[in-house]
Amino acid sequence: MISPKPGEVYWVDLGMAAKHRPLMVVSREDTQAERALAVCVPLTTGIRGGNYEVPVPRVRWMPGADEGVANVQGITFVEHHRLERRAGRFEPAVIERVRKAISWMLELECSTGEGSA
Repeated sequence: MISPKPGEVYWVDLGMAAKHRPLMVVSREDTQAERALAVCVPLTTGIRGGNYEVPVPRVRWMPGADEGVANVQGITFVEHHRLERRAGRFEPAVIERVRKAISWMLELECSTGEGSA
């Protein structure tokens, strides 16, 4: 069974016009989870600007030459078995920026400490 790690990017069929989309895992790694779900945000090169888009570095394992963003407004839950093909993994600093944007979007205090709810 797949155990996705924070920052990993997977290609997932979201059922929209039969297209596969790259999704970045933003949830914690949890081998004891009762349900096999990962919290993810979509990556896109369709940059519109704004606070809900977090720039991500250009990486060799993603197609195209354009810069991209993580769209935190598109946050979604994906069952592990739907994570079809791993593309690569972003560095922890990228994951932290995305998580801070999610925290801002939801008006939560950003806390990455253990035991936080």
